[in-house]
Amino acid sequence: MSETKKIAVIGAGPAGLTAAYELAKKGYSVDVYEASSEVGGLSKTIDLWNQKVDLGPHRFFSNDTKVNELWLEVVGKDYRMVDRLTRIYYKKKFYYYPLKPFDALKKLGLGTAFVCVMSYMKERIFPVKKNGSFETWVIGRFGYKLFSIFFKTYSEKLWGISCQELDEDFAAQRIKKLSLFKAVWNALFSGGKTKHKTLVDQFAYPLQGTGMVYERMEKFVNEHGGKVHLNTAIKKVNCKNGTVNSIQLADGTVQEFDHVISSMPITHLVNNMDEVPEEVIEANSSLKFRNTILVYLKIEGQDVFPDNWLYVHANDLQMGRITNFCNWVPEINQGEKSTIVVAEYWAYEQDKLWQSSSEELIELGKKELRKTGLIKDLEISQGHVVKIPKCYPVYARGYKEPLKKVEQHLTKISGLSVIGRYGAFKYNNQDHSILMGLLAAENIAENKNNNLWEINTDYEDYQEKSTITESGLNKE
Repeated sequence: MSETKKIAVIGAGPAGLTAAYELAKKGYSVDVYEASSEVGGLSKTIDLWNQKVDLGPHRFFSNDTKVNELWLEVVGKDYRMVDRLTRIYYKKKFYYYPLKPFDALKKLGLGTAFVCVMSYMKERIFPVKKNGSFETWVIGRFGYKLFSIFFKTYSEKLWGISCQELDEDFAAQRIKKLSLFKAVWNALFSGGKTKHKTLVDQFAYPLQGTGMVYERMEKFVNEHGGKVHLNTAIKKVNCKNGTVNSIQLADGTVQEFDHVISSMPITHLVNNMDEVPEEVIEANSSLKFRNTILVYLKIEGQDVFPDNWLYVHANDLQMGRITNFCNWVPEINQGEKSTIVVAEYWAYEQDKLWQSSSEELIELGKKELRKTGLIKDLEISQGHVVKIPKCYPVYARGYKEPLKKVEQHLTKISGLSVIGRYGAFKYNNQDHSILMGLLAAENIAENKNNNLWEINTDYEDYQEKSTITESGLNKE
């Protein structure tokens, strides 16, 4: 079968390249089509000012043994364990994240801290009525005052909609079962350590940036009978009588395939397919993505601030997150004496911010970074802007109903697998996308029936748990 079945993979991000890598290992000839000039998707690494930087903070962490084994297979020993330090910038102060109760108490002040505790206790006695929104979900866990300080501003910057309009699914996936009580308990009785999956204290990081993983996968595919086609956009996936038969490139060329694995934005996939019912087209049109603007700034100095990244909860700043690449692994700095930080902004296509020029955005980034006080009076010598369309699937309230209609239609199409953050409209981390790619390859090569849509829904418990440590894989 591996000799005769032709496989196309659309998109060379973590999900697509993992699928291609696994199929190439099993002897399949795979063609990967990537619209940009580099692999890695949102997890690519770029060269900038003689250093290597990622598209924001992209750490890797997983409890899934299959995912970890694959990652180590590709990376080998070319990684370091990075101690995570992230803080929240709020009202000109920096709060540890996850929150350390005594640190937060001191910086909030007794009055505000008292209100936070009373607000939390009120929720224990008179809980807010849940309406399916992010806002009521978080208030129910932390109380209104903590929600307004540590969740509201950042979330509304990221999504561009109010927390009342944001679906509680986002909270359930990203915050999961964490409560204020658990945060305090961990701080007081666990030496500050937390077992909460999204708040791990240490993570593995490749020596040449997170994109190194996918560059190596690309090399493997190209050397084992496959081909990664860069700068090659896909216009549409062709199907007839409910079965995929070919893809059409942006230049009009048609290539025949027996199976297509798509990680292109689900909205683009459905909009350009034949045989799509009107109600599915209508449902698809309600799904929206949020764009990212990255403003890289070169700071003439070292040891600027200690965080890997910070969350910006200040109302007077448009930026939402700041990453300091000097605090990941020294190898990516390549001996340079300067520091590269990136300020992250989010926007929709119609927003003025998205339409701003690189010069305007660099000036905005400089001004706002100085306002935080993080870099003091150090010189900002250069700036660089990267705009990434369709980064985040927007979990607007009620999004699951139209997504389900689209999912049901795509599931019926033979010879099509839909994976990845873009492809499946899931707010995936790297490990979720890698898992999707692994399971999609299993479905094809081993005739399995893994339900790819179930990945990263309720944060499933993995059957076999493990973590990556400095010495390799540690199975629990």
